[in-house]
Formats: sequence, C-alpha cells, structure tokens
Amino acid sequence: MPRLTIALAAGSVLAALGAGFALYGTGSTGGNSAGACAEAARKAPALASFARGEVAAMQISETPRPAPALAFKGPDGADLTLADLKGRTLLVNLWATWCAPCKAEMPALDRLQAEMGGPDFAVVAINLETRNLDKPPLWLRENGISNLAYYGDPAGRVLPALQKETGSVGLPTTLLIDARGCTIGVLKGPAEWAGADAKRLIGAALGRAAS
Repeated sequence: MPRLTIALAAGSVLAALGAGFALYGTGSTGGNSAGACAEAARKAPALASFARGEVAAMQISETPRPAPALAFKGPDGADLTLADLKGRTLLVNLWATWCAPCKAEMPALDRLQAEMGGPDFAVVAINLETRNLDKPPLWLRENGISNLAYYGDPAGRVLPALQKETGSVGLPTTLLIDARGCTIGVLKGPAEWAGADAKRLIGAALGRAAS
C-alpha cells in the first residue's frame, strides 16, 4: 500500500506538471507574453495608419511583445530598466555623439519632449558611449538640448540586446513602447520627431490628439 500511495502521488505531480507545460509552454514569448500585449495588438491596425510621411519608416508590430529588458543608467547614475519606466508611453531612442544622424535628430526629440512629454509620455534617449563619458552630456548642453533627461549605457549592454530583439544593426534606432510595456513599433534610422506626422503618431499611441 505505501508503494501504491507513492506511485499515485507521483502520477498526480507529473500530471500537474504536464498541465502546466501545456498551458504555459517553456519560452518567454509564449501565450502569456502575447496575452500581456493583447490590447496593443488590437490597436495596431489603427496605429499603423499613422506611420506615414516623416515617420513612414516606423514599423508597427502586428503582434506586439513585451519590450526587451534593457538595463542602463538613469539621470542620477543609478541602475535603471525599461520596466522601471512602465506606466507611460515611451519613445526610446538610441544615440551616440559619433553618429551624425543621431545628433541631427536630437533637437527634434528635445522639442517633442517639451511639447508632448508629461505623465503619460516621455522621450527616453539612451546614449550608448562607453568611453569619454563626460562628452555626451556636454554635447547636449552645448547644443541647447535641455528637455531630455540624460540616460546612458556605459556598460555597453543595450545595443546588443536591442539588436537581438529587433535586428537593427545601426543607429539611431527608436522603439515605441506603450504604457503596459509592450513594443508597438520600431523605427530604424532617423526621423523628424518634432514634425506633424510624428506628433500625430504619438498622439494616436496615447489615444489623444497631438498638440
């Protein structure tokens, strides 16, 4: 009888484990991840119609997924992740001072933050330089970029993670992430972020009209 009891208990455990694998799978991009971004997926077709003109290169995902777990430094130098910024729609831009197109679009990103930034939206521009770390913030000050908080990745972790996630191999690269932390769009290359097309796109992502 003891052996029978043990066998039945073991069978119950195996059955429970099997049910768990059937429901959830073993990968991080399975049903649970898709479910977390189900609302973003429903909004994707309407949002895609706003990816036009100066932001036509924005690729709106038909199947949004949780944003990559990017780790970087915040304005105060403390460790930060994208998950820490969850709750607002984010335009996450990767840039460097050795990237001419990046520098060219920074004033527009600064204006976008000034005009549309607030409790529900922020531009998060992450500098990727790992040397001469005083140079990027100095460049921002010298060029009148005053509305963007400074984020940096001196450890060089962000770009490899984003390359793996999006396939982007160059800079600038920009992610549009909703308030639930789902990547809803990727733009590879520069854009006129202070233009009317960009503001309409951001306004649509927020569910409000652009100012």
